Amino acid sequence: MQHFSVVSPPITWGVELPPLILASILWAVYVRRWIAVRRSPDRAHAPVWRLVSFVCGGLTLVIAQGNPIDGLGDHLFIFHMIQHLLLLDVFPLFLLFGLNRVLMRPITRRVQWIEQRVGFLAKPWFGLVGYTLGMWIWHAPVLYDAASRHDSIHLLEHMTFTSVGFLYWWHLLRPIPSRDRMTSMGPMAYMGVTKVTVGLLGMALTFAPKALYSFYDEQPTWWGLAPTTDQMMSGALMATEQVLIMGVAFGVLFMRGLREAEVQARREERLMDRREGTAPDAEPEVDADAEAARRAADTGFMRI
Repeated sequence: MQHFSVVSPPITWGVELPPLILASILWAVYVRRWIAVRRSPDRAHAPVWRLVSFVCGGLTLVIAQGNPIDGLGDHLFIFHMIQHLLLLDVFPLFLLFGLNRVLMRPITRRVQWIEQRVGFLAKPWFGLVGYTLGMWIWHAPVLYDAASRHDSIHLLEHMTFTSVGFLYWWHLLRPIPSRDRMTSMGPMAYMGVTKVTVGLLGMALTFAPKALYSFYDEQPTWWGLAPTTDQMMSGALMATEQVLIMGVAFGVLFMRGLREAEVQARREERLMDRREGTAPDAEPEVDADAEAARRAADTGFMRI
């Protein structure tokens, strides 16, 4: 009888210092501002869930860049993919969920000034293109293998994913007002295009007939996973993650659109009654609706 032994890759546990330092700086700055808002009349704009979300964002960075994920990524494609998706989507999402216009008030004008100066780099279409091309370009075999073999290129790869991910989600969540705010079906198209194109990349990796990356093709068969199987699992993970995020986001965008449409319909109806002279007290109600819409936009899942 033939016996098969399962060989495990070397597993180490620990926290990398640079991401921990960066996360600690982010936490210190954010907590100070969060406490200041909690002690002000605007305390309703600093709920505990935003603090928890921002802290989780920092933890995501530490976990993604630390061991065992970072170490296992040097041996198995699937862990490298987990690392990329954490940096591309989870880390920016947690950070941005922790922010809103009140918490960012001290730097709002500075951010708007930067957006005006960088021109097209601050446009939603650039976030869409950057997110899509960032994933496709860095998963080209020659670049992916180079990043896997050289630490400096690997760092650049991770910085690219984090940057395009933050920029992409910034335009959807939009913690502060912007002239380029998307309206109508813009957010749906923005989300759909990127998630489909990146999902197609995941499908391409899943059904590729051979291992595309020599770096992982040269690895031992860790945990009994052949390079093609490892690659298939990685591609399936990417495609599934993109579909799940798109589905949840579409649902939230749809519900939020219905809520805003309802508020707008009531507002127009009362304005019409006012013109006809049948609703002399309509103005306060219109203002109340406007305030309700503003609060919903600030505290909702997506400020678009």
